[in-house]
Amino acid sequence: MTTTAVQERFRFFAKLSEMEVQDFLRFCEERDVPQGGLLWAEGDRENYAAFILSGRLGIKKKTEFGDKHVVVGTYDPGSVVGEFCLLTCNPRAVSALSLEPSRVLVLHNHKFEELVTQHPRLGLNLLRHLFMATSARLTKSYERIASIF
Repeated sequence: MTTTAVQERFRFFAKLSEMEVQDFLRFCEERDVPQGGLLWAEGDRENYAAFILSGRLGIKKKTEFGDKHVVVGTYDPGSVVGEFCLLTCNPRAVSALSLEPSRVLVLHNHKFEELVTQHPRLGLNLLRHLFMATSARLTKSYERIASIF
């Protein structure tokens, strides 16, 4: 993936220099996920975030009814998912399923820690972006819950 393509897909990266994007990409791996493929399953302990380059991912949560799941969100290119696992060692709370053939950038938590150590300014800016994305999702979730009542 070129730095220009990453900068075009992600608002956060558009604000960075080409060198900063190149630095970030050195810590990531690209992964193709076929339609219907799981990026991770609820309960998994492998900790990484995924930046969606192409395709679409659905986030689903198990229900109390056996093997039944509910889709709690869908994400398009330019979105990041799984960001909580960069900072915790908790098992995955949800599953991530590819709704169509997808390509993602994967940033493992140990690589994130290396990035922060080697490029502290870039790491801080990335953290700010991740917190803003998470905050926006939580706000939207609160609004959905409130609309039920």
